[in-house]
Amino acid sequence: MSNHAEAIEHPHVIDEEGAKFGMWLFLFTELLLFGGMFLIYSIYRATHAHEFLLSATELNAFVGTVNTLNLLTSSLTVVLSIEALKRGNRRLSIWLILATMGFGLAFMVIKYFEWTAKFHHGIYPGSEFMLSMSDGEQLFFSLYYTMTGLHGLHVVIGLIIFAFMLYFVSKKPPEGHKYYPGSAIKLENAGLYWHLVDVIWIFLFPLFYLIS
Repeated sequence: MSNHAEAIEHPHVIDEEGAKFGMWLFLFTELLLFGGMFLIYSIYRATHAHEFLLSATELNAFVGTVNTLNLLTSSLTVVLSIEALKRGNRRLSIWLILATMGFGLAFMVIKYFEWTAKFHHGIYPGSEFMLSMSDGEQLFFSLYYTMTGLHGLHVVIGLIIFAFMLYFVSKKPPEGHKYYPGSAIKLENAGLYWHLVDVIWIFLFPLFYLIS
């Protein structure tokens, strides 16, 4: 029986391989985007090494470390959530998704206060204080806001995705199923996206916070 005929006969059949391939393809484009930015960072750091080291002292490594732990822990809760769902424990899976979202929200709240502190000290693109800095220092903070801001946007998108996952996972499965068909693959793809967000931060953290 063809896949099309099987899908008609069993409307809950999901093309898991196709879904995973599509997600990996999307993640590859994301890697190209951030890879290009990492390349730009590397070039400017090589040409303005001293200014980058000086600028990095303005960042709080402890805050960056806390946020790193937030994302690392959230990746663990995602994995546990997927495993719980596959074992048929939808309630635990939902709680673990909520925990993941909690860590993600904590990351954004900390990032908000971190950015607010920088703005309070006049360190933001276009400010008089920042325009008085050397070219290398301006490049550092411009890249800092651009790259961490883009990463923060991905965190927000991830939180929205997990909000949808709560809906799919909480749906009552048909008789004979541990979970609603398609929920597991959706949650796995959401997890893959979240792991990418985590990995990108693992690179951003030492590049901006630990280079001094």
